[in-house]
Amino acid sequence: MKLALVGATGFVGSHLLLEALRREHVVTVVVRDPQKVHLKEPNLIVKQGNALDPDSLAALIKGNDVLVSAYNAGWHNPKLYAEFLKGSRAIQQACKLAGINRLLVVGGAGSLEIAPGKQLVDSPDFPEDWKQGALAARDYFNELRLEKELDWVFVSPAIEMHPGTSGIRTGNYRTGNNQPVFNKDNESKISVEDLAVALLDEVENARFHQQRFTVAW
Repeated sequence: MKLALVGATGFVGSHLLLEALRREHVVTVVVRDPQKVHLKEPNLIVKQGNALDPDSLAALIKGNDVLVSAYNAGWHNPKLYAEFLKGSRAIQQACKLAGINRLLVVGGAGSLEIAPGKQLVDSPDFPEDWKQGALAARDYFNELRLEKELDWVFVSPAIEMHPGTSGIRTGNYRTGNNQPVFNKDNESKISVEDLAVALLDEVENARFHQQRFTVAW
């Protein structure tokens, strides 16, 4: 399969790239700085581009079967909220302009429902350092739910997915929809490697359509 990937140098995107190449897909990555992509693989195509410009991005990704967005405006970016929304909207528009019907978006766990009418990001103990990014992802998900033309999927990781859970690729995971998936110890966890497994499984099998799913062990 031919897939385009935006955000390939980020925490999640870099693992998505590794998993896609592991499965021998042809991957086109669009990055601002190609020197940050250190892999040299025959199935890897690296293009320099700006995710905030839908017209130029569309030209770079045209001809692919799927567009995967792991876009992140930067956790320490003072304009994180506004730029995340701008970039996500541009990527969505570029998908249409390029004639790609299938869009997979990596979102956060903040919009998962932890009680009726209450989302994780609304919790009083939600980490302040992550809040603007989580609010932006939540608000973009609400916009994406109105999209009727594209066959989109919004993927939320488990509540706990951080560098401390990295380094584990079991190939196993469970999925849910709008509520977190918990284990027998009432923990919602996943490694970034197994998130990548789940997302590439979705690329290949297309089980979800115009909806969100979440992933946890």
